[in-house]
Order: sequence, then C-alpha cells, then structure tokens
Amino acid sequence: MEELKLTPREYQQVIFETCKEKDCLVVLPTGTGKTLIALMLAIDQFKKFPLEKVLILAPTRPLIEQHFESFKKHLPEDWADLQLFTGKTPADKRKKTWRTAEFIFSTPQCIANDLDKGLYKLDEVALLVVDECHRCMKNYAYNRVSQRYKTQATNRKILGLTASPGSDKKTITQVCQNLGIEAVEIRTRESPDVKPYLQELEFEKIEVNFPPELQEIKILLQTIYDRKVSELKHRRVLFGNASKTMLLKTQGRLMSGKRSLNSMLAVSACAQALKISHAIELLETQTVSSLIEYMKSLFQQAAEQKSKGVQKLVKSPEFAKAYSLATTLNIEHPKIGVLKELMEFQFDEKPNSKIIIFAQFRETLLKIAETLQEIPNIKPCVFVGQAIRQHKKVTTGLKQKEQKAMIEKFKEGEFNILIATSIAEEGLDIPEVDEVIFYEPVPSAIRKIQRAGRTARLSKGSLKILITKNTRDQIYHYSAHHKERRMHRAIDDIKKDFNRNGKITNQKRLF
Repeated sequence: MEELKLTPREYQQVIFETCKEKDCLVVLPTGTGKTLIALMLAIDQFKKFPLEKVLILAPTRPLIEQHFESFKKHLPEDWADLQLFTGKTPADKRKKTWRTAEFIFSTPQCIANDLDKGLYKLDEVALLVVDECHRCMKNYAYNRVSQRYKTQATNRKILGLTASPGSDKKTITQVCQNLGIEAVEIRTRESPDVKPYLQELEFEKIEVNFPPELQEIKILLQTIYDRKVSELKHRRVLFGNASKTMLLKTQGRLMSGKRSLNSMLAVSACAQALKISHAIELLETQTVSSLIEYMKSLFQQAAEQKSKGVQKLVKSPEFAKAYSLATTLNIEHPKIGVLKELMEFQFDEKPNSKIIIFAQFRETLLKIAETLQEIPNIKPCVFVGQAIRQHKKVTTGLKQKEQKAMIEKFKEGEFNILIATSIAEEGLDIPEVDEVIFYEPVPSAIRKIQRAGRTARLSKGSLKILITKNTRDQIYHYSAHHKERRMHRAIDDIKKDFNRNGKITNQKRLF
C-alpha cells in the first residue's frame, strides 16, 4: 500500500490481513476507518485479478456517493475506472458502463434490479463490499445481490462492514450466512488497539420526573387502553402480554384470517388500543403539544367519519377529559425545559459547538426547534427524511439534495444544532459533533450505536440521554443497553465458533 501512500493503523492492517484470507464481517465503531479497510482490500483484489471488477454497495445514495468520493481521493486519477451507479442512471447506460468499469459503486436496489432484468452478471466481480451489512436480511436487496454473487463469481471475495450487526446470535448468524462469512473481526471503543485513536466519550443519563398533572392525563388514557385490552381478551384473540408488538401481531393475524363479527370488532378494538398506546407514548416521552396535535387529528378523523372505531374512541368521556386537561394545563413536558438549559450551558461554555439532537417524531423536532430558537446564538435546523408531512401550518420533508445542502450548512456553521429523526443515524456524511443528545432512548442497540458514533472521534464528545422516570423511556433505555451487551457476547460466540469449527454452531447455552 506504500506506493499509494496509505498508512493504515495497526488494527486496520490486522483486519486487512484476515480479510485477504477469508470472507470477513468487520464490526468497527463509526469513525474508525472501515472504508480504508475496504479500499485496501479492493486494491489487493484488483491487483490479483486486474481483468475483474470490484463492487461496493451502500444502502443510501448519499452514503455510496461518500464511498465513491473517498476512493477517488485515495486512488491516482488513472489507476482504475471508477463508476457510480444510481437509480437516475438509465438502465441501458448502466449495462454499457458495467462492461468497462473496474470499481462500481451502487445502492443494492440498483444492482438487484439490473440482475433481475439480466443486464449483466457478477461472474467477473473479484470483490463485493457490503456496507451497513446488518441490513442483509430476508428479501432486502443486499441479500438478493449476495446470493447471486455467491453462485456466479469465479474469484469470490466478500467484505461486510457495520458498526452493529444485530443484538442476538440468531440475527448475526443470519447476516453471516447470507453473506457467506468465514471470519469475524470486531473492535469496540474499548479495544486496546482502537482506544488510542478515539477521544473520550462522556455518557450522562438525565432523568426527569413525570409531573402529576401529566400523570392525571395518563390515568385517563390508560383506562381506555385497559378497557380495549380487556375486550380483546374477552373476545379470546389476545392472551398474556398486551405490548405494542403483541397488539400489532394480533391485528395482522385477525386481518389476514377469516372474517367474522367477533374478528371485525376485535380488529377495531386493536386499532383503538394502538392509538391510545401511541397517545400515552407521546405524553410520557415526547411533548404535550404533540399529544394535543395527535388527539386533534383523531377528532378530525372522527368528524370525517373515516373510522367507526375512531368515532367510538373520541366519544369516550375519558378521551374528552384527557384532551380538555392537555389543552388547559398550559405546561410542557419537562424534557423541553431540561433541553433548553443544557443548550444554554453548552453554548455559554463553548460558543462554536455543534450538536445533534435525535428525536423519534417530527412534531417533537418542531417543538424543540421552536424552543431553542429563543436562545441567542443558537441556530437550529430540523433534519428529516423525504416523506412530506403536514404539521399545523408547517410542512416537513427534505429531498436528498436538500438534505445534502443542510448538512453543508451545518458543516459551515450556518446552523449549529441539527435536530434529526432516525434519518441521521446512518448513511449520511454528517460532520463530527461535540455532543449527541437522545430526546428519548431507543430500544434498538443498532440505532443507539449508530447515533453515539456521531461524536468523540477526533475530539472529546458527550452523549446525553433524556429519560422520563417510571415510563417506557426507562424500559427502552435498559432494553438497548442489554441488547448491546448481548450483541457483543453473540459476536464473541460466533468468532469462537469460526476459530474452533470454521463455521457457526447454533447450540444453545445450558447455563
């Protein structure tokens, strides 16, 4: 690699050596140089098989463009023919380009569709790089491409890259099997060979009390929820735990089963229970204003006679009283006040700070932005996905070009707080920030790891999680924590399996 002036870190070199020998899953924290390992392996394979191709896949257009630019930056101009495939490139042009291209960068959907149409084959691909490979599940395009590659390639080599492959052995095993993985290389922030290259990440769990005024509203909504769950149990369609997941499964099962009066009434009760569950979640973990807007939308649906179930729901005395209380209390969720104080302190201490605040719902993002705009020198922007949605008088939804432009403005300091949904978790070239704040915990280890990876790479960073005491916030926080620990144990098990047997064993632990 010396002739190309690549200077890998020790752990990158060690991982690269493994990747040369075996099809490998590489698990590395965000910002520790997964792309450089991919580049080194691509160069190595291309030197071995100069008449063949390298195919690099990433799940979003901004991310694959990022890889394309990174490879172009590190490789001499005429070293290889690098081509970027997107859905905007006409299919006949992709077919023609494929013949002469040497390094191809694409989203998996684009390649999968071309393979389905028979535009080309993967027999001349000497390396397949799959970024964010935890997505290689079920019928996702990654899986379709990897299955074709495993059967068609003459000189097969696969590299899977991720910061978080899954939270249990079954899921990670599935990813490994779908990609044909033969070895696993994992490093965490605490790995001795990685730790010197990362800065300190301060973690703070900030717990807020759930005010008695909001508790009063919750009791009213909980009464409706409990009544609907009792109805489902009485109709003998729901047994045991009445979690959101179980309600969704029950609803799906009923809708796909035989129609009867009992099943139709049960579907309606299920839908009502889910709506009330969502209202309680907004109240407990988000903002009072988002609860009010949601309840207003249900009143609107009832007025338009869109659903008999919704009409029945809004007519219940508990619902009417809960709405009346929410609109007359004139208080907001305490998280909003805490967040405002945190930002005032941060920008007093370090005026040139860059912050990302993650929140699950767009209504919450808008409320946070509205609150933070009141603080001098704070310039927040709301960063969301492409879907167009209406909120009061505000329309949200950003095309990919608009997302890119907003990130550039954030890099340049035109904005200093990015208030984002899950769209900012992966697949976008967002600059490193001083602090990441979770407005609410996420129950997913993958999402937690990806969010945390936005800070403490080149300079000291901070991760703060806001948690409402005695609510589902606490459940989600501990769920993600345990899933992350389980993920590391599962990867260790799989690595041991490969070292011992050359394959993954699915024996269950006896203790």
